[in-house]
Amino acid sequence: MGECRKIIHIDMDAFFAAVEQRDFPEYRNKPLIVGGDPFSRGVVATCSYEVRPYGIHSAMPTSRAYRLCPQAIFVRPRFEAYREVSQQIRKIFYDYTDLVEPLSLDEAYLDVTHCEKNNGSATLIAKAIKTQIKEKTQLTASAGVSYNKFLAKIASDIKKPDGLYLISPNDGEIFVEQLPIQKFHGIGKATAGKMHNLGIHTGKDLKCFSLEELQVHFGKSGLYYYNIARATDNRPVVSHRECRSGGC
Repeated sequence: MGECRKIIHIDMDAFFAAVEQRDFPEYRNKPLIVGGDPFSRGVVATCSYEVRPYGIHSAMPTSRAYRLCPQAIFVRPRFEAYREVSQQIRKIFYDYTDLVEPLSLDEAYLDVTHCEKNNGSATLIAKAIKTQIKEKTQLTASAGVSYNKFLAKIASDIKKPDGLYLISPNDGEIFVEQLPIQKFHGIGKATAGKMHNLGIHTGKDLKCFSLEELQVHFGKSGLYYYNIARATDNRPVVSHRECRSGGC
């Protein structure tokens, strides 16, 4: 099977809203929605944690968000400000590895398999990165640590905000078996609905289906679902930057 990889997924907490609350003290501890005018056809880009108990989430129409929480503060996105902070965060990543795959301004995968800092411990590296992000930007990030991208991404969501969660090689398969299908990254609402109709509600249920059966029902995605049901994800972390000599 070869060397066990060490993958970290870093996800900033309520990133756009957190930058706004940092830069404008009057927004702190208040229900804040980044996404513009609630009376337009806009959507929520990000919302602060204070507004989430009202059932508001990203990609929801701002008009609906307003109906759910009329006392919320609505602000337009400032992408230049977010990009600037994102670049600061990315510089921190490159202190540890050249294998950085940004997914958006606020999240990225890091392959730290060959990083010798922090005794080569991916968990300690993730902790150090979170600390540096907090010191340099006054913002919090959540980190997921595992041996593949699928598990690292799910792990980063478990203890949000300001979380750190490890899924070890010994725990991967059991973890996936117990996971509700709608929590799987890469399985959207429509696919989850289709799986529920087939009696698939957890990773354990998904594992009962053969590759052929999954391909009949889900086409090319069948192989991906077959693999992740077994906690297998061989996708590499794809860096968009040339490696420096020596690396980390």
